[in-house]
Amino acid sequence: MQLPSAKRSGIVLLVILLLVAAPFVLRRGQQATETPAETTAADCNATMPGGQLPPELRADGGPDGPNGADGPPEVVQGVVSSGDTAAKILQEWLSSVDVHTMVTACEKVYSLAKLRAGQPYTVVANASVGGIERFEYEIDNSQKLIVSKTDDSFAARVEPITYDVDVVRVEGVIESNLFQSVADAGESPTLAIRLADIFGWEVDFIRDIREGDSFTVLVEKRFREGEFKGYGRVLAAIFTNQDQTHRAYLFHDDLGFPQYYNPEGASMRRSFLKAPLSFTRISSGYTMTRKHPIFRDVRPHQGVDYAAPTGTPVKAVGNGVVSSAGWGNGYGNLIILRHANGYESYYGHLSGFARGVRKGATVKQGDVIGYVGATGWATGPHLDFRLKKDGKFINPTKNISPRAEPVARKLLPDFRRQMDAIRPYLDGDGDLATLDVQNMPNI
Repeated sequence: MQLPSAKRSGIVLLVILLLVAAPFVLRRGQQATETPAETTAADCNATMPGGQLPPELRADGGPDGPNGADGPPEVVQGVVSSGDTAAKILQEWLSSVDVHTMVTACEKVYSLAKLRAGQPYTVVANASVGGIERFEYEIDNSQKLIVSKTDDSFAARVEPITYDVDVVRVEGVIESNLFQSVADAGESPTLAIRLADIFGWEVDFIRDIREGDSFTVLVEKRFREGEFKGYGRVLAAIFTNQDQTHRAYLFHDDLGFPQYYNPEGASMRRSFLKAPLSFTRISSGYTMTRKHPIFRDVRPHQGVDYAAPTGTPVKAVGNGVVSSAGWGNGYGNLIILRHANGYESYYGHLSGFARGVRKGATVKQGDVIGYVGATGWATGPHLDFRLKKDGKFINPTKNISPRAEPVARKLLPDFRRQMDAIRPYLDGDGDLATLDVQNMPNI
């Protein structure tokens, strides 16, 4: 039987195509037979997490060559951004299962759920160990988390951060305020806050500062790889306010806690801070005849108003228990603290309360308990601070506050020897290159 001409033409065309394609098909089959490892490697490399080769291929180097799986580790440094998690940071190198294993390994020493925005981290990636060799995260300025890869898991530990430390002497004269004077001396505003914390029981940095006041501070400056990383301990300091000179020396008490004492061994701390805010101004003082700014009549103002921007932190002036934290009518958001010896302190017109501040909570002197606002009967942001003694309001600026415990009698000889060793450097008579802080066990 003779095929129709159209079918004969189709068959002839199919035969021609097969003859043309045959060499390519045969060559492809030969390549597949001769190099199965290359095909396997390519497939695995496309499917492994992070583009890493499986262990059985790393030993021979694989297609990555001598600088691939067996090459030098890759060091990646970064800073935690808002919303970052361990999984997000490490997804380039670890599978979700490996991240979970790492998080679990860290729980006993530091939870990776506590990563904070702004903190630096380092990833040392190494394909030969299966993704990463080490992960480091700076918890704060003094310690860091280190997570190392083991054979089948991760090992975590917390270590102190090592700094190069220089002891420097900083001095200045106040022309306008402490912040500006510290800046004029080439230092960070943080140092001004440290000075205010040390002398805050002796000097009211809101009311008492005058032009011509001066300061000298012996402080550690910390460096890493030549870059300034903040201040360490303030070893000693002098503050002269209105021709009255105050000196403070760092010394550990009999329980091992660092404290500051004056040259006689008396504590620089008192039962109450001089003010609940570090730096601001008084807009209204304690008086029995103030014209009310809203109601325009004359009535007592048995407290002190500190004008400050909304959100300025407000500190507890002394150790105490929160007896009230809520709405106080004209006071707006109000916190009342109960202290020892019949004292109570009031903090009014707050924009909000610090976390954990509620009725029955215990606070320590200097703890931030709230933030300046303008709630209640207020014409602008300020803190209305009041102090009661045995149920009656008293003038906070004239309150006589007893000192905390002095240097223990048995430690007084050690304190005096250490003070005598430090004093020449504080006064500018000693060469700081010869100061050996390591041989001062109580500093």
